[in-house]
Amino acid sequence: MELPIYQHIIEEIKKKIKEGVLKPGDAIPSENSLCDTYGVSRMTVRKGLAILVNEGYITSIPGKGSFVNEPDSKKYILYYNEMANLINTIDTTKLIEVKIILPTPRLIDSLNIPQSKKIIMVKRIHYSNGEAVAYDEKYLIYYKGMPIVEKEIKYSTFPEIVSRYTSLFAIKKELTISAQMPDEKISKYLSLYNALPLLVVEQRLFNTQDKPIGLGITYYRGDSCKLSASWPFTDME
Repeated sequence: MELPIYQHIIEEIKKKIKEGVLKPGDAIPSENSLCDTYGVSRMTVRKGLAILVNEGYITSIPGKGSFVNEPDSKKYILYYNEMANLINTIDTTKLIEVKIILPTPRLIDSLNIPQSKKIIMVKRIHYSNGEAVAYDEKYLIYYKGMPIVEKEIKYSTFPEIVSRYTSLFAIKKELTISAQMPDEKISKYLSLYNALPLLVVEQRLFNTQDKPIGLGITYYRGDSCKLSASWPFTDME
């Protein structure tokens, strides 16, 4: 299938950046020049340039033009699926508890809510090949009339749970990853009888107004989870 013209413009500019024809700081051809080269409208050219700006390849300066960015070598895209990673895939989930609670001080701080605001709490254990590999806690801000369907919650990822109440396109996600030693409760759930550390992934979800709507914390056995990330410009193949 032939690429749309705006996508063709994008790929041509990316190719020139990759090959060093366009270097960081260089100006890319003007909108008028691109319109003439590809025989398209200014609207089509601007659509392609906007995507390049969004992907971090260029910066557009009103009245001056568009310029190639210096790639940020510290920026990576992390691929995270709480039900699958480079070591194993969750094939069974045990739902421990689902109930409505009042928030703890940590939840009040993380979700920026008053202490009287009710929270849906979900606790689960994830298994791979019959072995407990992760303990999981989810906290969603409760609204009157919000349904709690245990069967659906049991096997859903955190964004999937939230998508019951709002569109995934309206959700902003924030991850924090750390290592810690398990406490007595988690050691029991995951049958840890030695000093095996945990990989802890904390997810905070926000709505389109940047207000927190949920907190999820997954505690993986250190030997059962491996994550990967890639530099965002490696797609320039």
